[in-house]
Amino acid sequence: MPKLNQIIAVEKGVKSRTQRELTDAYHELQKPALLSGLSRTYRPRDEDGETMPAESTRVQVKAEDALRDVARALTRLFDVTATKDWANRDAVADVVVDGRTLLTAVPVPYLLFLEKQLTDLRTLVDKLPVLDPSESWAYDESQDVWRTEPVETARTKKIPRSHVLYEATKEHPAQVEMYTEDVVVGTWTKVTFSGALPARRVNVLRDRVERLQAAVKFAREEANATEVTDRKIGDAVFAFLFAPDN
Repeated sequence: MPKLNQIIAVEKGVKSRTQRELTDAYHELQKPALLSGLSRTYRPRDEDGETMPAESTRVQVKAEDALRDVARALTRLFDVTATKDWANRDAVADVVVDGRTLLTAVPVPYLLFLEKQLTDLRTLVDKLPVLDPSESWAYDESQDVWRTEPVETARTKKIPRSHVLYEATKEHPAQVEMYTEDVVVGTWTKVTFSGALPARRVNVLRDRVERLQAAVKFAREEANATEVTDRKIGDAVFAFLFAPDN
């Protein structure tokens, strides 16, 4: 079991590293290009028609992966801070959400810490990328991303044509007008991929953060008469916040 001075010695470094990882995740999630993927293939209309190379872009960042990375980084920070605060033997209270005791006998300093972390998490959740509601999305299990249904668009090519204005006579040659006509020569098939989240998922996460924030504030008010010992906290917090939707 670590001593309090050991926890205090490593706490600053853990905080700094965690803040850096959280910031990196936040910035990655604000880059739509990293969250987007594309598959575009071409099929000529005729067997001897012109061929076109396929186009493909992979999804580089997935919001659910970012949430897992954030949870992993913050779990260490939550646990280190909890170990220090529990050792202080300050006033404590339970954190209760909807009648369910999520955390037991939490000291006031840690409750204050949780309030700050939940405020930062709320900022992250508010900025989570949401799937474009104008598209119909389905989850692609094989690629672990969301995708749209294939959309086909025609590829046309200008073909020269001629039109006889006046037929030839003994006195005058025929008068011919040249023009071009757009002719369908092939079809593009486009599928859009995304690592963003459905709006429902984001709303559920936002609601959980808000409910936990309210519970932590209430617990802080009730925490003046109890004491606790060293605890592990991070796993319980993120098992609740980022749990799969029911």
